[in-house]
Amino acid sequence: MDENKQALGHIVFPKERIRYAVLSFFLAQGLCFSSWASRIPDVKEIFEVNYAFYWGLVLFLIPVGKFVAIPLAGYLVSRLGSRVMVQASVLGYALSLFAIGTAHHIYLLGVYLFCFGVFWNLCDISLNTQGIGIERLYGRTIMASFHGGWSLAACLGALIGFLMIVAGVPPFVHFSLIALLIVGIILGGRRYLQDDLPADPSPEETQGEERKEAPALLSFIRKPELLLIQLGVVGLFALVVESAMFDWSGLYFEKVLQAPKSLQIGFLVFMVMMTVGRFLTNAAYRVLGKQRVLQLAGSFIFIGFLISALLVDLFEAMALKVAVNSLGFMLVGLGISCMVPTIYSLVGAKSKTPVGIALTILSSISFIGSLVAPLLIGAISQAFNMKYAYLVVGLLGLCILLMTTFCKAFRSGE
Repeated sequence: MDENKQALGHIVFPKERIRYAVLSFFLAQGLCFSSWASRIPDVKEIFEVNYAFYWGLVLFLIPVGKFVAIPLAGYLVSRLGSRVMVQASVLGYALSLFAIGTAHHIYLLGVYLFCFGVFWNLCDISLNTQGIGIERLYGRTIMASFHGGWSLAACLGALIGFLMIVAGVPPFVHFSLIALLIVGIILGGRRYLQDDLPADPSPEETQGEERKEAPALLSFIRKPELLLIQLGVVGLFALVVESAMFDWSGLYFEKVLQAPKSLQIGFLVFMVMMTVGRFLTNAAYRVLGKQRVLQLAGSFIFIGFLISALLVDLFEAMALKVAVNSLGFMLVGLGISCMVPTIYSLVGAKSKTPVGIALTILSSISFIGSLVAPLLIGAISQAFNMKYAYLVVGLLGLCILLMTTFCKAFRSGE
């Protein structure tokens, strides 16, 4: 068979076509996510939720759904294969977005947000499984291009959302159009998705006995590597920051800056810089090394939140307020862009734990950040003001800087 082609049953496709088809599903996921995130203030306004903590409880249902989907995703992908699950999960993700637009009661909205979180995680697992298969087809690392595509689509979705807000298009119409577009992407790319191939067993796996592996797995669960705990804590901080920006940046411009809809560009500028940062990360590794990249990232996050929280009241002109806070959000976007990819890269480079177990431990620790963030930000915003909530989240950037400077897990050459 030609090395540039891959067989699926009796059909043969060029591997470039397969790659771009998988990329289109990453684009669909990013577009779906940012379409929701860009309209959060409008959805909140529709349901007339005036209490920040109550809204935090509503948003909390998304990470709950993602958490519930963790064991479900592993089972379904292994049972049905990522080829089936990519189609099912992306379709479910789009339909959940559509359902959010149809919700007429806050409890229904909660149910749809829970489903949105479930399909979000199913998309993550199944799409990355397809991505790993494409890497094996190419024989080189190309996963970064898929994640860069997700960020690019999320940036485009934020821009579309901003234009929809300015044009006065209701969320229902917006979400319906995006859902239809995603269905079109599914229909156009589904035939090129690949069946999962088993990984080549290592010598240790072929020679080892099953009864010897069980105690090792249990020992990793009982006592994980210190390296994984340190990486997991930094990942936890990063996910709190992501949640603060994904779910609350639009509300920040609306409630704290009291900016008109035509100037509510916080989420958009954040996503633009997050996308730019992801495409620059590999070059930054070569120039600075991973430790310094993470140190800079923590510094950018800390400074960005300080600018937004402390300088918001120093200017009277709305244009200056928007410009200054946009600068802060841009720094946060640039800082957070490299956090998760770098942490995962360090796991592969340094951990002595088998990769699958290591990533499970890391994800379990990091995911606490997604659960904590909505309640933390909502409670502080309700008790004081959202700018103080952002100030607290900004301190996590300082924690990231300190941990990446002094913890052994992040030191070069160790």
